[in-house]
Amino acid sequence: MTVFNMGSINIDHIYTMPHLVMPGETLSATSYQAALGGKGANQSIAIARAGGTVVHGGMINKADENWLDAMAASGVNLDHVLKGEAPTGHAIVAVDDAKGENQIILSPSSNALIPDELTDAMLAKAGPGDWALAQNETNATERFLTAAKAKGLSICYSAAPFVAEQTAALLPLVDVLIVNAIEAEALENHLGADINVPHLIITKGGDGASYRGIDGAVDLAAEAVVPVDTPGAGVTYLGYILAGLDGGMTMTAAMTIAGKAAALQVTRHGASAAIPLRAEIE
Repeated sequence: MTVFNMGSINIDHIYTMPHLVMPGETLSATSYQAALGGKGANQSIAIARAGGTVVHGGMINKADENWLDAMAASGVNLDHVLKGEAPTGHAIVAVDDAKGENQIILSPSSNALIPDELTDAMLAKAGPGDWALAQNETNATERFLTAAKAKGLSICYSAAPFVAEQTAALLPLVDVLIVNAIEAEALENHLGADINVPHLIITKGGDGASYRGIDGAVDLAAEAVVPVDTPGAGVTYLGYILAGLDGGMTMTAAMTIAGKAAALQVTRHGASAAIPLRAEIE
């Protein structure tokens, strides 16, 4: 089956820092690199590297087509990535060299200008048995997930960057919701009740992850590693879970292999470039 991902594509400007910058502080970076980013693009790469089949939908500036090379090399289908006049989305990423923690400033740009027609074109050949994936980094999320649900696709929603009102409004469409512990608490506070979706996965960084849903409940510990760079952990984890579920794994098995992949990813610098191949995990 196929995962259809309507997702952001960014150019990440990554600065390695002695420590994360404090308000009012000016601090020189110890290194700089530009890399492909965006939760959507990185999730598509993770799905493909985990062995899944993924079609990506999104938009970039027509002068930045070369930035798609990493997605194509990983096996992502790019037939529904539009090239326009608006700037490609971009992010400023500061990474604490000592702790591996990060700060991110995001400019949506093209990601916020995706036309409605792309949803229809992207889902024209999709149907039951396929998956739809979206995040909160494009303007197309609600329309895309609504259309995918109407066509019988299973829905995975990565509710980041987190907005409680938007996430709550989309919950009736969702089969698998993936949020971190802070987002889960904020969403429950907003709802005034437990999060009611068939499958809820709560990631907890170095403390592992929890599952609550129609398959029961499970808490899984994280692999013991020394992280050097953490921005790509979440997208790696989601990509491996979705590829696993699409390939027939149980939720626990998918979460287990996803945890191994994310643990390996954080021991490397970079986001998409550091996502491991399935062969490295098994």
